[in-house]
Amino acid sequence: VIKEVMRLFTPISGGYRTVLQTFELDGFQIPKGWSVMYSIRDTHDTAPVFKDVNVFDPDRFSQARSEDKDGRFHYLPFGGGVRTCLGKHLAKLFLKVLAVELASTSRFELATRTFPRITLVPVLHPVDGLSVKFFGLDSNQNKILPETEAMLSATV
Repeated sequence: VIKEVMRLFTPISGGYRTVLQTFELDGFQIPKGWSVMYSIRDTHDTAPVFKDVNVFDPDRFSQARSEDKDGRFHYLPFGGGVRTCLGKHLAKLFLKVLAVELASTSRFELATRTFPRITLVPVLHPVDGLSVKFFGLDSNQNKILPETEAMLSATV
């Protein structure tokens, strides 16, 4: 699930590089010394290895399919090559711990009737924040009693 969320909503949109050697891309010559930008989001949307790119499908990263393994630079939420984010393993660990904690101790839902508008700059985020309502769960995954629930549920 985390890998699919990272494919759809990358932490950064892309990066800039300086061309070290003149090369050709799709019939266009890119001269040495030019600054070029690459888009991680566009790469995830157009990479031929991902089927149905607009569908949320965590199974695409399962052992049976592993669509992200079909190309070296098709899945790169933390960049790629020698400039891959140094903190990517720590970030993934935090995401896993957060996901396990949220899934095991609470239920949550959007506090609004519609999905928020999203902006891509400077990083992907909801335009007016993200209103979410959390409900605490007891050890049997049942909602906590109404008196306690009122204290625990909050809009973030």
